[in-house]
Amino acid sequence: MSVSLRRPLVLRNPSFGRVWAGQLLTQAAGRMFQVGAVWWLVAVAGGAHRGLGSGLFLMVSTLPAVALAPLVARIVAGRAHRTVLAGTAATAGVAAAAAAAAAQAGALPLAAVYAVGLVLAACQAVFDPCLTTSVPELVEDADIEAATGFELSTQSVAGLGGGLLGPLVVDSGGLAGVVAGCAAAYLLAALLVVSVRFPHAGTAAQDPAGAPAPPRRTLRRILAGLPFIRRILICFAAANVCTTAVFVVMPLYTRGVLHSTGSTVALLEAALGAGTLVGSFTGARVPGRPVVIGSVCLAGTAAALALPGLVAARPVALGALAVVGWCVGVIGVRFVALFQRLVPAEDKPGFFAVMQALLGAAFPLSSLAFGVLGDHLTARVLCLVQGAGLAPVAVALWWLGGRTGTDGTTAPAEAVPALATAGERS
Repeated sequence: MSVSLRRPLVLRNPSFGRVWAGQLLTQAAGRMFQVGAVWWLVAVAGGAHRGLGSGLFLMVSTLPAVALAPLVARIVAGRAHRTVLAGTAATAGVAAAAAAAAAQAGALPLAAVYAVGLVLAACQAVFDPCLTTSVPELVEDADIEAATGFELSTQSVAGLGGGLLGPLVVDSGGLAGVVAGCAAAYLLAALLVVSVRFPHAGTAAQDPAGAPAPPRRTLRRILAGLPFIRRILICFAAANVCTTAVFVVMPLYTRGVLHSTGSTVALLEAALGAGTLVGSFTGARVPGRPVVIGSVCLAGTAAALALPGLVAARPVALGALAVVGWCVGVIGVRFVALFQRLVPAEDKPGFFAVMQALLGAAFPLSSLAFGVLGDHLTARVLCLVQGAGLAPVAVALWWLGGRTGTDGTTAPAEAVPALATAGERS
């Protein structure tokens, strides 16, 4: 009875609530700019090579998470997390404000659009792993899993808000309105983070006995010491080659198959974001071991991505993307919460930076490849390619789950079912 009467997480941990709101603003702003710019390239500025143009933009926007991983790990590990979070949000806000001023003075050059996307992505590449690392500093230990769900839900809420607004603002006010809105969101996020005290920051760097944390290891050694987790990350990196292509395929599908406008792109983005949001909050309650759940969700994602290629209708596309989003949300909550508990505290700054880099490594390749294919293949064929490419990854993850506990080098026998127990408690 006492559990049911507990206050919501963000009220029990107001500092976390404000930082979470800051992350929501930064990711919504970044998503609004990404989706708005891609739709602008497809519908307005792309010309005969709209697939290549939009794919190249998404590639540029995702490179920082991969290229800057070692630098991000050092920044997050060596500086106060509040300073890092506020500084990156303020930097992104200043860059977006400069772009908005230039757009008001005249048309924003195409090269400037790519440059702004690169700067905003670089700031987010620092902000996100820093916040993930900061969760134990902001909440009690018993709230870590719930806080992880809230943090992961930010991406889906941002997909709902930013993805919905981006194409609509482009259709009504052009790209200038998008960058102006981004500037306001980033600067407000910086103010929110500055106003926060990290209540558990003093104890996060020490073990329960108060001893100093051991020296941090290199990124290579961190992954070498976590073979089971490394194999999971490789599977999801391979899956991202197909799943992240949806951000290139959606605008092309809207224009070439549905023959619609930015409002349809906004609806498709909202369906994906809504599904991810529901998955983020329900993922901990899905029964089963994380690896089994992950493989089933990947199989469901493969089927849902291929469906719009078989049935060309807006309701079918909306439903399929909602399913894709739910599967992604469930996978994210179950596996990131598992990593929070299995990765040693002193390795977390480096681990979450390298996790972001590994999972994001496929995004630039996927964006460019599917962008080029989009100039030569129909969007319906691209949907089928996505589904077919994801199916073998689901099988590989299922096989990995079958090996768990049978090989002492794979994972502790209790590691995988541990999260299912934790999920049942939440």
